[in-house]
Amino acid sequence: MSTHTPYPFTAIVGMDDLRLGLLLNAVSPAVGGVLVRGEKGTAKSTAVRALAALMPAVPVVEGCRFSCDPAAPDPRCPDLAAVPHGTAASAGAAGGAVGAGAVRAARMVELPVGASEDRLVGALDIERALAEGVKAFEPGLLAEAHRGVLYVDEVNLLHDHLVDLLLDAAAMGASHVEREGVSVRHAARFLLVGTMNPEEGELRPQLLDRFGLTVEVAASRDTDERVEVVRRRLAFDADPRAFAERFTDEEKALRRRIADARKLLPEVVLGDAALRQIAATCAAFEVDGMRADIVMARTATALAAWAGRTEVEAQDVRQAALLALPHRRRRNPFDAPGLDEEKLDRTLEEHREPEDTPPEGPGGGEADGQRDEDPDDDPDGPPGGGGGGAPTDPGPESGPPEAGGEPSVPEQPDGGERTPDDLGRAPADAPAGSGGEAPGGPAEAAPVAADDPFKARTLSVPGIGEGAAGRRSRARTVHGRTTGARQPRGRLSRLHLSATVQAAAPHQRARGRRGNGLVVRREDLRETVREGRESNLVLFLVDASGSMAARKRMSAVKGAVLSLLLDAYQRRDKVGMVTFRRSDAELVLPPTSSVDAAAARLAQLSTGGRTPLAAGLLRAREVLRVERLRDPSRRPLLVTVTDGRATSGVEPVARAHRAARLLAADGTASVVVDCERGPVRLGMAQTLARELRSTAVTLDELRADTVSALVRDVRKAA
Repeated sequence: MSTHTPYPFTAIVGMDDLRLGLLLNAVSPAVGGVLVRGEKGTAKSTAVRALAALMPAVPVVEGCRFSCDPAAPDPRCPDLAAVPHGTAASAGAAGGAVGAGAVRAARMVELPVGASEDRLVGALDIERALAEGVKAFEPGLLAEAHRGVLYVDEVNLLHDHLVDLLLDAAAMGASHVEREGVSVRHAARFLLVGTMNPEEGELRPQLLDRFGLTVEVAASRDTDERVEVVRRRLAFDADPRAFAERFTDEEKALRRRIADARKLLPEVVLGDAALRQIAATCAAFEVDGMRADIVMARTATALAAWAGRTEVEAQDVRQAALLALPHRRRRNPFDAPGLDEEKLDRTLEEHREPEDTPPEGPGGGEADGQRDEDPDDDPDGPPGGGGGGAPTDPGPESGPPEAGGEPSVPEQPDGGERTPDDLGRAPADAPAGSGGEAPGGPAEAAPVAADDPFKARTLSVPGIGEGAAGRRSRARTVHGRTTGARQPRGRLSRLHLSATVQAAAPHQRARGRRGNGLVVRREDLRETVREGRESNLVLFLVDASGSMAARKRMSAVKGAVLSLLLDAYQRRDKVGMVTFRRSDAELVLPPTSSVDAAAARLAQLSTGGRTPLAAGLLRAREVLRVERLRDPSRRPLLVTVTDGRATSGVEPVARAHRAARLLAADGTASVVVDCERGPVRLGMAQTLARELRSTAVTLDELRADTVSALVRDVRKAA
């Protein structure tokens, strides 16, 4: 793809919600940006780059690194002293110079996933400040994106503190950097667009709420539409310039429409009736806080301007709700996204103005031959809102049917119900030593529903790591409490002032110190060492054999794993899942940041057959080995959920213990969740924990209010 010729926005096929969400933010940046959620390969990035080419050009003060507007310069701009910023009128009155004006295209700035805080907000050159006494500030990406588009691909993979800084700047329209007594503040108003693949992990609800709108995108299942997508893409790759010229007229028309909508926006009236519908809708869907009401109001106003109207109508409120509310209703990663459109229509209908009610006929219905032609009267029909550009109707939402309750228990031939014990036990006529496998194959139980999740006790990895920022185990991090100082590794970012002074003080006489000044050299500089928390890889090793189905044990096990998954989500961990049953182990979920994907795999988990514990442990060891190569700094925690039995293969118990000792020799931190229940317990899970040099806890002890510490230092346990 050419870097000089972007794919035309009007050439994008389908993706109506995506195009509309982007265009509304182009009309009114106060909407607060848009989060685009969707599977890979759905033109998310292409659409964002195409939008940037449609943005109107912006006048800037020439030489200003912060893109100030000559007509309204930022009074706090750091370049104010170096570059004249006054308008012609103000400069003439003051007798000063006028900053030369220039017009340039709106920028689209991309924030890479691996960006540092200094790259985002800017950096102070501390070395120059100490050596030369100069407060030198290098602007970051927030300054570069001012009055343009800031695009964050895979925003869910950014470190949380970067997302916080990003969204704070977007909300306030300014960036404030304050370090080592030097304070810099500059304007940072931009159209924020984030894209993410939900399979790679969710954003926290608090961060989701900071995005104005959200849209869900998926590849079309219509054959003709998919053919057209491929045809256009191949034509663009073959000759980008010629392809773009085919859409020149459409691009110009859309660019004019954006400009016209921006001019009309201040004249749009948000009436009391529409405002009451907005408030009633947010209340009906139990949205936390007031940000949703404000975003809906701004979005409805932008929709009216986009349609060329000066008054907000019910159809604008409905469309605004579909864009602004779905992501604000998710309180944990297991909540299904989306909005109940029937409930939305009922709420809007209940809070319509009386004069909007259709006239009634003699029978209480509509008068004969009369019908209100407002398209919003038909809850199943598409809302209006103007044509051209992107349509305002997102179309009916689709998704998988909701999961039902627990599956019915199969009946016995004699009319009685089969108990869970029967699912892991050999039938009466089965050969001796069959271990629960019928002649026709191993007995298998259908998936059972999980018990309600609970607040799980924190599991942590011993020692101090240096992995990605999170909330689980101790680690040396950029943020956290100060624990010491060290010589900088590369560029100095966070000065430890007292340690620097202490390092420089003994050398002052030799350096010819004069007066009260302190002579500081590069070798004296010390940076701050901080300790915080890191995220980890939590790998679940789940026993799905027939013995786990006894006494409805699997429902409790799934509830416990679900609780640990929720805890992993809150602590920013990656998760993976290995299950074992019959004669082998299976990696059902490769390590990912998507805990809802893990929950979905857990819900589908069936039980039955023998217990290949050794195979499960060895498969887990292999998964951890590969992950260490991919991400050496992320430390793993193995959570083995089993009753400790080993029944599959030759010498199953001895093989399982050897596999456990291999994991212990690797230094893998682990916890064994003992699922054995009943008055008589064999203690096999406890024995497994000793071989792993780990701690064993029961399902009841896993609750946060029943145990104070679950994971000990591996060396102490040994």
